[in-house]
Amino acid sequence: MTSPAQHPAATPTRYAGLDGLRAVAVALVVLYHLFPGALVPGGFVGVDVFFVISGFLITTLLLREHRSTGRISLVDFWRRRARRLLPALTLVVIACASAAWMIGGDVLVRLGAQIVGAFTFSYNWVALSGGDGYFAATTPELFRNMWSLAVEEQFYLLWPIVLPLFLMLPRSWARVTAALVAATASAVWMGAVVASGGDLTRAYFGTDTHAFGLLLGVALAFGMAPLLRRLAVGDLPAWARSGGARATVSALGVAGLIGILAIASIPAGDTTATFPGALLAASVCAAMVILAGVWPGSRLGRALDAIPLRWVGDRSYGIYLWHWPLLVLLVAATTGTGPEAGVPVGVGALVLVSTLALAEASYRWVETPVRRFGFRGCARRVRAALRARAARRATALAGLATGAALVAGAGAAVAAAPAVSSGQSVVEAGAAALAAETAAASPTPAPAETSPAPVEASDATAPSPSPTPVRGDEITAVGDSVMLASAPSLLERFPGIDVDAAESRSAWAGPGIL
Repeated sequence: MTSPAQHPAATPTRYAGLDGLRAVAVALVVLYHLFPGALVPGGFVGVDVFFVISGFLITTLLLREHRSTGRISLVDFWRRRARRLLPALTLVVIACASAAWMIGGDVLVRLGAQIVGAFTFSYNWVALSGGDGYFAATTPELFRNMWSLAVEEQFYLLWPIVLPLFLMLPRSWARVTAALVAATASAVWMGAVVASGGDLTRAYFGTDTHAFGLLLGVALAFGMAPLLRRLAVGDLPAWARSGGARATVSALGVAGLIGILAIASIPAGDTTATFPGALLAASVCAAMVILAGVWPGSRLGRALDAIPLRWVGDRSYGIYLWHWPLLVLLVAATTGTGPEAGVPVGVGALVLVSTLALAEASYRWVETPVRRFGFRGCARRVRAALRARAARRATALAGLATGAALVAGAGAAVAAAPAVSSGQSVVEAGAAALAAETAAASPTPAPAETSPAPVEASDATAPSPSPTPVRGDEITAVGDSVMLASAPSLLERFPGIDVDAAESRSAWAGPGIL
C-alpha cells in the first residue's frame, strides 16, 4: 500500500481488515475461474468487492493528503500508482505472451490489441471494440482479466481530478449523498442496458455502467472521514468507543461477509437480477465489511488480519493477474480448447499452485523492490550489481537476460498472432464457398425427373429396397455457424444444395426461414 504525504498526526497507512477482505475477493474470483460451477458459481462478484475497497482506500488516502498539505499532488499520486501496478503487470504480460508464442493457436488471436489494452489500461474498451462477433466469446483471450484493472485505473486517473469538486460541498453528508447518487446512476444505467436487450458484455465491461462499486467505496470514505480524522488526533468520541457501537458494527460486518459468500454461491443469470442486482448487493455487503473492519477497536478487523489472509491479501494483485493467463495457457496446451469449454480439475489445481508460487516470486523480487526504491532506484541497484563481485554480477546478468528473452518472446508472439481464430477462419471459408456457389449458379432449371418404367408383375422374388437417391437441388440446409462451417463439404457432396446459414442464429429462427 502506498503512502501519501506524511504528517505527524496521520492515520495509519494500513487499515485493519482490508487485506483479509482482499483475500476473500481474490479467492472468489480464482475459484470461480479455475473450478467453474463447482464451488462458487457466482464468484465473479469478488471483482466488485475489489472495486469497493479501491474506491474507499484511494479516497481516504487522497482526503488525508489534502487535509495534511492542503492540496493533492497528481504527479505523486500517479507515480505511486505506476510503482504499484506496472512491475507485476509487465512481468505477467511478457512472460505469458512468450508462453503463448510457444503454444501457438487461438491463444495468440488479437494478442497485440490485448497487450496494448493492458498497458494503456483500456482493456475493457479494446475488448468491446473487437468483441462484437460470435467468436469473441469463444476465443480464449489471454489477458481478459485485465478489463477490471482498466476500470480501476481509469478511476485512478479521473478521480483525483474530480475530487476537488466534491470537496466544494461543505458537509460530509452532502459528499456522501453526491457519491451515492452517482453510484445509483451507474447501477441504473447497467440495468437499463441489460433490460433493453443490449450487449451484456458492454454492460459488464463498461466503466460508466460498472462504476457503482467504486463510488460506493467513495461514499463510505466520505462518511468515515470525520471519524478517522478525530481518531488521528486522539479525539475519538465516546459513542464510537462504546462497546455497544463496536458490537453493532461488528455484527454488521459479519452479516456483510456472510452476504458476500451467499451471493457468490448463486449462479449468474443474464437479467437485471444479476446485472446489476447481485453485483450491487455484493458491493453493499463489501462496504459493510470495510466499515466494520476499520472501525476503531473492531474485532472483525483483527479477525480478517489473520496471517494467512494477510499473506493472500498482500499478494492479491499478483494472484489476480497470474491466474487467468495461466489457465488459458494450460487449458490450451492440454486440451486444445479454451476455459469456456471446460476446465479439468487437475488443470485447475495446477494453475492454483502455479499462481500462488508466481505471485509470491513477483511480490518478493519485482513488486516490493520497485515500491520501496522506485524505478530509478531499482535501475541504480542493477547498475551497482553489474559492478559488484562475481556472484552478484552473475545474478544481475541472469535477470537482465531473462527479461530480454521474455520481451523478445512477447514480440515474436505478437508478430505470429493470427488475425482470426481457427473456428472463425473455418466459418469464413464456408461463407466464401457459399458466395462462390451463388455466383456460379446457373439460372437453368433442373431437368424434370423421368418416371421409372412400370415393373411387370411376376412370380420372381421382389428385389430388396434400396435408398432413394437424393439430388442436391432437393435439399435445403438451414443452420447457424456450424452449418456455415460445413458448407464447403455439403456443396461438394450435394451439388446444387441450398444452404442458408449465418453466425449467432437462434434455433427459433428456423421455422420462419423454412
